[in-house]
Amino acid sequence: MFKLGAVLTGGLTAIMVTFNGVLAGNLDNFIALIIIHIVGLITVGAIILLKQKKFDFNKDIPFYYFTGGAFGVFLVFFNNITFNAIGVSLTLALGLLGQSVAAIIIDHFGLIGIKASRFDRRKIIGFGIIFAGIVFMIVGS
Repeated sequence: MFKLGAVLTGGLTAIMVTFNGVLAGNLDNFIALIIIHIVGLITVGAIILLKQKKFDFNKDIPFYYFTGGAFGVFLVFFNNITFNAIGVSLTLALGLLGQSVAAIIIDHFGLIGIKASRFDRRKIIGFGIIFAGIVFMIVGS
């Protein structure tokens, strides 16, 4: 079930990057960022109201765990810029490569408070295939 959810997340990400990129292409990039995040805030606010969730903050959570929203702003900003320059396929392919490399580093060293999961050399084959696919995408365009 979780793997299906990950695949659905990938599909939704492609749709989101496309919508956000087109919006940014028709408006100023910073205005588009504000609109995108206000719509996100309204959406999550409606979900919280519908589910009748309470705000219950655990004060023992380190501050840096709350900075994900700031990373999200930069993620959307750079996606919008690259989408309008190189298209959705290459934007997502390069983004996924960056996510994969960062995830391997975080997992291997157990960064940001997670349990370390050592790098397995067999993953190099997967990275090679991803890299080759991106090269073919760049050369083909």
